[in-house]
Amino acid sequence: MLMKMAVLHRIKDGEISVVFRRWRRPTVKSGGTLKTAVGLLKIVSVEDVPESAITTRDVSRAGYATRSDLIGDLGTRGDRLSRVTLAYAGADPRIALRQADVRSETEREALLARLARLDARSTSGPWTERALAVIERHPDVAARVLAEHLACERDWLKPNVRKLKNLGLTISHDPGYSLSPRGRVILVHLRAQTPSVRTAAERES
Repeated sequence: MLMKMAVLHRIKDGEISVVFRRWRRPTVKSGGTLKTAVGLLKIVSVEDVPESAITTRDVSRAGYATRSDLIGDLGTRGDRLSRVTLAYAGADPRIALRQADVRSETEREALLARLARLDARSTSGPWTERALAVIERHPDVAARVLAEHLACERDWLKPNVRKLKNLGLTISHDPGYSLSPRGRVILVHLRAQTPSVRTAAERES
């Protein structure tokens, strides 16, 4: 569920507590959370409503001046209209995670095991160490350029780097990515485990 930065900041400040979406199916659910550029949002409820049910209060809570302005922004992407009630729930936990030390051997081994599972599930073969190595060598470059270094599609790269970000290993920028302190530690251990893979990754990048 994508939202403009201006809307996200207004949600964080408490000025907006409702958004409306016309879509084929909801991409969030009641009781869930949504990670955004301004932090974590709590999804209080997702209700399907007819357009006629949009009230004056809804218009105000959604941050619009008039009902026609709100309806004009709904677009025509889907035939299902939902009222999504949400609230700011605090800082993105990945921010604290990526700064955290890998404090124990148990934690390090758990992270390495998570990466091994990502590699094992990939139809393209092992990729996590190679991706981290290329991000280290080419920080803050556009995803399209980074994909060229990795010899992969941009549409493959972005969701997979998001998996690394969810583990606190990378930091997103505009443009590109960099390794977090946690990511640098884990890359050192990956390289120690598989020096031949490391050499190949660095040669190809």
